[in-house]
Formats: sequence, structure tokens, C-alpha cells
Amino acid sequence: MDILIFGHPALKEKAEPVNNIDEDLKKIIKKMAETMYKVKGLGLAANQVGILKRFFIMDASQKEGKNKLEIYINPEILEAEGSIIYEEGCLSVPGYYAKVKRFNKLYIRAYDLEGKIFERELEGLEAIVFQHEYDHLDGILFIDRLSPLKKQLFKKWWKKHHK
Repeated sequence: MDILIFGHPALKEKAEPVNNIDEDLKKIIKKMAETMYKVKGLGLAANQVGILKRFFIMDASQKEGKNKLEIYINPEILEAEGSIIYEEGCLSVPGYYAKVKRFNKLYIRAYDLEGKIFERELEGLEAIVFQHEYDHLDGILFIDRLSPLKKQLFKKWWKKHHK
């Protein structure tokens, strides 16, 4: 499964809700997880593999060398509070990292692979990864959250490193 790279139009599109949690979706999520773990990513949104549907996977526990795959289908942020600045990277923007301001705590709702709705509180790195992947579903990359000056610097960096 290929991960789309900055510049691909699917990365800027808003994903549509998932209407049916079926075997095809489960197979796609399994392939996405294999891909994410292979490249040591903390999350992967459907847009990043060219599927314009509202779901993503994440595993923030990888930072500590653990594996705890989380699946979020049709996710919603119900409430957000606090703020944190964290240096983010993205599998679709390889090699580039920048500090991004995010909420430190989230209250979210989503569906699992069985079609059951659940709510969770996420904090710290989990909240950061969730917001990063959630942004993908709305066609937003972490570089879109940078100041105008930092966006200019990114564009110069990208041209130099990705000809």
C-alpha cells in the first residue's frame, strides 16, 4: 500500500463519512496498519492512501516500543482544552518536522470496526496524533498549521529536497 506524498490532490480533499463497515473496510485497515508499522508512523489516515473516507488508525504507544492499534471511523471531536506544542512530522511530508500547536486534551466519539460507537478522553501524544490524523480527513496537513513565514521556509525546503 502506497502512502501519498505532499502535492497529491487527495491530501487536500475532505473525506466523506463511512456508511458501511464491511469486510473490505477491515481488509483496508489491516493493510494500512501493516504499512504504518512498516514505516514506523504513529498514525495513518485514509486520505493518505487515496481513500476519501473518514477513518484513520493510530498507535501513539509505538513511541515507547509497544503496539496498541486504535481505529477511528467517522471520528468527532466533542470537546478540546489546553494547548501543547509538539514537533510533528508526517508520512506524506517525508523528512520535514515542525512545531505545531494543538489541544492537549480531547473528548472524542467514533465508531470501532464492529460498528459500535465509543467515546474517549485523549491526552498528550494521543491527543496530538488524533488531531493530526483528524486534520487529514478534512484535507489539512500539519504544514497548513504553520505561520506564513514557516510555510515559505517549508516550500523552499521541499523544492530543495524533493525535485
